[in-house]
Amino acid sequence: MAQFRSIRAGPADSRQSSGKAGGERFRPKKRLGQHFLVDRRIIQKIINLAGFQASDLVLEIGPGQGSLTLPLARRVCHIVAVEKDRDLTLSLEKHLHRSGITNVTLVNQDILKWKFREMDSALSSKIYVIGNLPYNISSPFLEKLIENRQRIARAVLMFQLEVGRRITACPGGKAYGAMSLLVQYHANPTVLIEVSKEAFYPSPKVDSMVVDLDFERPYPRDSTVHEHSFRQVVKGAFAHRRKTLINSLSGAPLSFNRDVLLNAMKHCEIDPKRRAETLDMEEFLCLTKVLSLTNRPGNDS
Repeated sequence: MAQFRSIRAGPADSRQSSGKAGGERFRPKKRLGQHFLVDRRIIQKIINLAGFQASDLVLEIGPGQGSLTLPLARRVCHIVAVEKDRDLTLSLEKHLHRSGITNVTLVNQDILKWKFREMDSALSSKIYVIGNLPYNISSPFLEKLIENRQRIARAVLMFQLEVGRRITACPGGKAYGAMSLLVQYHANPTVLIEVSKEAFYPSPKVDSMVVDLDFERPYPRDSTVHEHSFRQVVKGAFAHRRKTLINSLSGAPLSFNRDVLLNAMKHCEIDPKRRAETLDMEEFLCLTKVLSLTNRPGNDS
C-alpha cells in the first residue's frame, strides 16, 4: 500500500457519546461543518445497507469520531480514512489504538486535495467509498468522484436531504436538474435511508439522506455522445430553469444559433417550448448527439 500515516487496528468498539471522540471531550468546529453521527441504530443501519464485504478496501471520507470507522473495521479488509481536522485525526488514532484495531489507515488531509491515485498501488480491484460529507463540499466531492469513477465500485454517502433528492430525482419535479443528470450519467443512485437531524451532534438545521452510487452500473452509454458535450448541453438547458428549453439553450454559451437548436429538437421530437426539467436522459442524449454532429464554430467534441 502507498505510504500513509498508519494506525494499527481488530475488533472494533462502537461506543459513542455526544461531543466525544474516542472517549475524549471534543468541541465540533463550525468552520469545518462538523456534525457527528451519534445515533447507534442509524450507524448500524448504514453499515448493514452498505453491504461491504470482508475482502473490500474502503475509503472513508471524514471519519470524525470513528462512529462508522470502528464497526466497519470489523467487516472489511482495510479502511483508508481521510480526515481534514488534525485534532480529530490524533484523537481517533488514540481511540483506534486503544480498541486494538489494525486495519485502518488514517490520512490527515483535505479530501478535496487528496489524490485517489494514492491508493493505486494497493488496488487489485475497485475501491468502495463511505462517508458523512460536510454539506459545503457535496458538489465538489461529487465532481471528484466522477473524475475517479474508474477506480470506484460504489460510494455510500450521507448528503443534505435536498442534495440527496436532487441526485436521485426523476424528470418533472423541482429537485430534477443538472446535478441529477450528470450524476446519473455516471452512476446508478439509490436512496438507502433518510436520517433525522436529531441523529447528529450538534444537530444540523436540516435532515440528511444516505445515497448509494453504483459506478459499475451507469446509464447505458452511446459511444457517439461525448461526455463534455453532454455536460455543456445539460448545464445550458438548466442555466435558466424557468425559461423554455429553446430560450435557455439559446442564451447559454454554446455557440449554437436558434435554427440549429430548433432543427436538433425537431430531430429528437422535443417540443422547444418544454422546460429542461421535463426532459429525460434519453432526450438529453439525443439532443447532445445531434448537436455534436452539427458543424458549428466552437465545437470541440
